[in-house]
Amino acid sequence: MTTSRTARTFHLTARPSGFPTPGLFSLVDSPVPAPGPGEALVENLQLSVDPYHREEMDGGWELNTPLEGRAVGRVIASRDPGLAEGDLVFHRHGWRTHALVTAGVLGTRRLPAYEGVPPDAHLSILGGTGLTAYVALTRTLEFRAGQDLFVSAAAGGVGTAVGRIARLLGAGRIVGSAGSAAKVARLTADLGFDAAFDYHDGPVGELLAKAAPDGIDAAVDSVGGDHLAGAVSVMREHGRIAWVGAIAQYHCADRPPAAPRNLYEVVEKSLRLEGVAVRNHRDAQGELEDFLVPHLQSGRIVPDITVVDGIERTVDGFLGMLRGENTGKMLIRTGE
Repeated sequence: MTTSRTARTFHLTARPSGFPTPGLFSLVDSPVPAPGPGEALVENLQLSVDPYHREEMDGGWELNTPLEGRAVGRVIASRDPGLAEGDLVFHRHGWRTHALVTAGVLGTRRLPAYEGVPPDAHLSILGGTGLTAYVALTRTLEFRAGQDLFVSAAAGGVGTAVGRIARLLGAGRIVGSAGSAAKVARLTADLGFDAAFDYHDGPVGELLAKAAPDGIDAAVDSVGGDHLAGAVSVMREHGRIAWVGAIAQYHCADRPPAAPRNLYEVVEKSLRLEGVAVRNHRDAQGELEDFLVPHLQSGRIVPDITVVDGIERTVDGFLGMLRGENTGKMLIRTGE
């Protein structure tokens, strides 16, 4: 039985030029759909707004159609034998209150009922955010206990997950960059970082060298530009960099920032720089859950999230995330 007779869905109505504005989106009301054969109707509980959505606005998303995004919801009617009424599911039909899904299609899956693990974990530390962090550390960097790590955008969703997982893996010194003094304080007081700096306070390379005077073995970079250059400059020989995003160029796709001027140091130091796309590592989901669920159940780690309430505030949460107003993963809560 549905709890609402109206479905609400966000559409993108025009392409952005520079930083997005609320006027580029419209919230469309329609009747709640009924599932057809092989489909289940899900009422969404939480939606994920992610940095990659900014890139999708430039051409990946079609205009005037429902938008794509990760979501967790509960099945309220089903004609899919793989999904029963009451099941909690993960799917990729976000930016809306209701969705028609089919088990196994576009990553739709019934979520396991881990005692003591809240649903928001499946969109943060156990979701694509945590999987990106886990893969970057364990597969790309082959991170080992005792190694020193730099994390850019460390107070964001991926950054906080990297810090949590690296600490569980026995990291030596963990250094992070963030965009405010408050976030810097949070990183060192609550999130397990040994040192952190506000990248507004000077050249990133100099700030990182001061925070890690003996150098670093590995880096997870979500920014690009001066942060990537800083990581290269402070990296020890045979170091590794997992490049998971490029926030520095999200709002200037027509004029992206120049590549770091010190890339030749990759050769001089025998460094390895490798891009990480989480879509290539879906097979690691079970491994991630086996690793993290016991720590979530024990309380050793918790999902790092910032929550905005109400479907109508989805765009506010998205733009706030792009402005760096969140600590941890930005989520939109649309239901109980």
